Amino acid sequence: MSIVPPPTAWNPQPLADRVVLVTGGAQGIGRGIAQAVLGAGGRVVIGDLDADAGKACLREWERPGHAAFFRLDVASEGSVARFVGKALSRFGHIDGLVNNAGIADPHVPPLPELDWKEWNHRLSSLHGAFLCSKHVLPALGEQGGAIVNIASTRAHQSEPHSEAYAAAKGGLVAFTHALAISAGPKVRVNCISPGWIATDAWQSPASRRRPKLSRKDHAQHPAGRVGVPEDIGALAVYLLSEALSGFITGQDFIVDGGMTRKMQYA
Repeated sequence: MSIVPPPTAWNPQPLADRVVLVTGGAQGIGRGIAQAVLGAGGRVVIGDLDADAGKACLREWERPGHAAFFRLDVASEGSVARFVGKALSRFGHIDGLVNNAGIADPHVPPLPELDWKEWNHRLSSLHGAFLCSKHVLPALGEQGGAIVNIASTRAHQSEPHSEAYAAAKGGLVAFTHALAISAGPKVRVNCISPGWIATDAWQSPASRRRPKLSRKDHAQHPAGRVGVPEDIGALAVYLLSEALSGFITGQDFIVDGGMTRKMQYA
């Protein structure tokens, strides 16, 4: 008799009955992740500063039993605590957290012109990941769960005048492996570092437009195209699922179509 387990069928709904919180989940990459969670059978609670975008998600998804939106400012601990409390009241438990919210624009004034207040404001994605993880961890620790932090390839490479953004995203990568050690084994913590993701069509209804991408834009990527929010959503589902990624924690996954591996010559 073999001690090797027999083949088992893959679960087509790897997040069935799982409740996942997605910050910045009403637009862009966050919305792509939220929709992927729903597609994987999960329930999603999106938090976002833009109430119109959040309400549009619920209206367009038409999944009242599986999706909820609450306004969220990840830079405010009171707002974070209320958000987590409302999610628990709505669904009774929390199984996953995606720390996605943050400032999308990487560019700041030259460092000698950047004031302290603006520097701290630009670190909101790192601060938000701390606050949201702090308030969600007790619920995750009760039954086990997963945290996924959304960083950026700019944690690994830079262009001029992006120091604050790089610091925030690099901090998220380090925060990920540190928290994975502290929160394990019940809670797994991983990070996704997206490259160029076209989110123009994934904004609030008033701001949506089709991406204007050239052949040159796509050709910069060894994969042959610019990324889309679904690319990040698919990996987030994998990392949130205990059945699929239960042996993975503390890792940073670069999803950039191979762009950071391509040597660039002028």
